[in-house]
Amino acid sequence: MATITFDTLKFVEKLKSGGIPKDQTKAISEVFRDASANINLLKRMLGILLGGVMTLILKAFFPL
Repeated sequence: MATITFDTLKFVEKLKSGGIPKDQTKAISEVFRDASANINLLKRMLGILLGGVMTLILKAFFPL
């Protein structure tokens, strides 16, 4: 699985240049980082679930 890096400093700088206060930019950056980690976890769980479902389907059509 490909890993995408997230440049938090660039993200914060962009928010600051848009007029958002410094303390809010840090909070937004942390929330975004946490949400990204949760999305990665969900993708892994979905992959495992899909693998299990495919195994059951193949077993149903090609019994041993």
